[in-house]
Amino acid sequence: MRMCAPVGGLLTALAVVFGTAVAFAPIPRITWEHREVQLVQFHEPGIFNYSALLLSEDKDTLYVGAREAVFALNAHNISKKQHEAYWKVSEDKKAKCAEKGKSKQTECLNYIRVLQPLSASALYVCGTNAFQPACDHLNLTSFKFLGKNEDGKGRCPFDPAQSYTSVMVDGELYSGTSYNFLGSEPIISRNSSHSPLRTEYAIPWLNEPSFVFADVIGESPEGGDGEDDKVYFFFTEVSVEYEFIFKLMIPRVARVCKGDQGGLRTLQKKWTSFLKARLICSRPDSNLVFNVLRDVFVLRSPSLKEPVFYGVFTPQLNNVGLSAVCAYNLSTAEAVFSRGKYMQSATVEQSHTKWVRYNGAVPTPRPGACINREARAANFSSSLNLPDKTLQFVKDHPLMDDSVTPIDNRPRLIKSDVNYTQIVVDRTRALDGTVHDVMFVSTDRGSLHKAISLENDVHIIEETQLFQDFEPVQTLLLSSKKGRRFVYAGSNSGVVQAPVAFCGKHGTCEDCVLARDPYCAWSPAAAACIALHQTDGPSRGLIQEMSGDASACPASSPLPFPPPGSSSLSCLVPDSSSSPRSPWPASGPGPDSRLQVTLLPPFLSDQAQHVHALGTFHLFCHATGPADVHFLWEKNGRELEVCVPAQTHALPDGRAHVLSWLRDALRESAEYRCSALSTAGNKTSKVRVTVTRLEATQQERWTRELATWRAVVGEHDRMMQSWRKEWERCNQDT
Repeated sequence: MRMCAPVGGLLTALAVVFGTAVAFAPIPRITWEHREVQLVQFHEPGIFNYSALLLSEDKDTLYVGAREAVFALNAHNISKKQHEAYWKVSEDKKAKCAEKGKSKQTECLNYIRVLQPLSASALYVCGTNAFQPACDHLNLTSFKFLGKNEDGKGRCPFDPAQSYTSVMVDGELYSGTSYNFLGSEPIISRNSSHSPLRTEYAIPWLNEPSFVFADVIGESPEGGDGEDDKVYFFFTEVSVEYEFIFKLMIPRVARVCKGDQGGLRTLQKKWTSFLKARLICSRPDSNLVFNVLRDVFVLRSPSLKEPVFYGVFTPQLNNVGLSAVCAYNLSTAEAVFSRGKYMQSATVEQSHTKWVRYNGAVPTPRPGACINREARAANFSSSLNLPDKTLQFVKDHPLMDDSVTPIDNRPRLIKSDVNYTQIVVDRTRALDGTVHDVMFVSTDRGSLHKAISLENDVHIIEETQLFQDFEPVQTLLLSSKKGRRFVYAGSNSGVVQAPVAFCGKHGTCEDCVLARDPYCAWSPAAAACIALHQTDGPSRGLIQEMSGDASACPASSPLPFPPPGSSSLSCLVPDSSSSPRSPWPASGPGPDSRLQVTLLPPFLSDQAQHVHALGTFHLFCHATGPADVHFLWEKNGRELEVCVPAQTHALPDGRAHVLSWLRDALRESAEYRCSALSTAGNKTSKVRVTVTRLEATQQERWTRELATWRAVVGEHDRMMQSWRKEWERCNQDT
């Protein structure tokens, strides 16, 4: 099969395709394979399910909870194990668990699910314990369990497959999990010796929730109303507002007050401050709704007036692989809970609507509100003093009618052909002073995307394959301590530590700038791309341009933009011995004829690293050099016996800019090389393209091919714009 195609027809087809392209296909500019970058790994033989991570910044220690084990690792290098403690299930417990129909080899083990700081010298640890959840204290000095053997019901799930979340607040564990063996009684609780609280066991409160995340938000000192700290829970549940033939999933945020003591008669030992609201994550200009919440991260920063919630979502019927990231201001959620309308159940004949807005009178004090200065002034010093009317209203109206909407009323990122699983966000400042929220989002294929928002568009800086076996990333953790910025990822097989940026992998100034990575800048003095957070020196002289304009880069040779019409096209075959004839005259003997050949980014490894079997993909090379520069393509060390399109631009100084590309499909992994050849020397770019899956649907093949071409054309367009600016500047200087 020949790869050669009429170039004019190809470009025309591409223009049509791009004009009708789906808007959800930003693809990573660079993909780093697992073996290409410096990743630190930890895995203990025979231990699996590394799903709980806890970082101690003070001790420079990463604590890892896995199946039947807890490890303490060096946070700077997690391959260095400091301590280990094992918590295994007795054979008797395994047998009893197996009698209930569970797997003795997998389910009837102890999966560590809660790993929280209890004090400076102890951790609070809970495990599934063969469907008999239990909790214990882990002494950090001896790194041994103290044998507390506390009942873990309501603190830790019975089933390792059940959802859960927890957060430790002032020595008390707040958790969201299931309260029984069957997983049919969901609960949000506070485990306290003096004031334990829990949710009502009622569908309006929690309806088959899948818990995702919990965190405490301290009351701002500038608040002035003397309000309480609040604990937020995030989950997806089956809708109670609407009823269809299928279960409609709704993403929620719920809030409780830390000082809640329960009610005196109504809601005894139950939350009096529990309220929940819907999270909106959708495109306002379409009917695309993301209604399944996967993970949440709370971004806190001195440069932020308030915390920002970042959430990862997918659609409920996600058979095509589609994910979104939405961000929410804390004040937006607080406004819904403190000033929003409530919902009430209603019997409406022949209607899907089961709950409607409540427009009646609202009791005082406001139901679900924390005890603040105003309440104390009215002699309500505790939730135990609240009137039954207020408490009964909360019990019957836990759901808010108003929804929590995202910042700018739209997602920060929408990505097709991927299922995101976890997210962490870092706030960093670029050289020009602009602040960027860098999103690190993991996938169910073991990779990590790093993305930022640029000029109302999203740019995925890079994709890093964290796990070789393409297994789902179960948990992410970010360390932003000065001098130590890492992302830690846990999966079934182990833990991986990755730096927030691979600046040193960008070998040229153009490549460093085109990455548009706020962590990276080009240092002309060092002739290297450096990480800004790892240097204490002055930033003067460093080159970084978040727009991708590389014209400020020092050029080894001029790069003028070719005038219109100064190009020619050809189809190179194996016996091609020179580049196509150019309308521009070649330079005669002299310094110009001895100019070096220069390969220009993006190189082959920046364009494709893994593809679906039978899925087509494209590679292209371009270079500058003497007028005779031309390309040779090889596959697995053999010259391609096909026709490869090439395009040559003659430059005014006698040099040539040559662009060549190919289209191929793979059944097995292969190495590709493109070599720029000339009388002045040769340069080679290469990549090994790995087949990641044996089967790919037509839709997947089309999506990948389209996305690849979009990236190629976008990169080339930015490069040409940079050249045009350089050429115009040179003309002005002349």
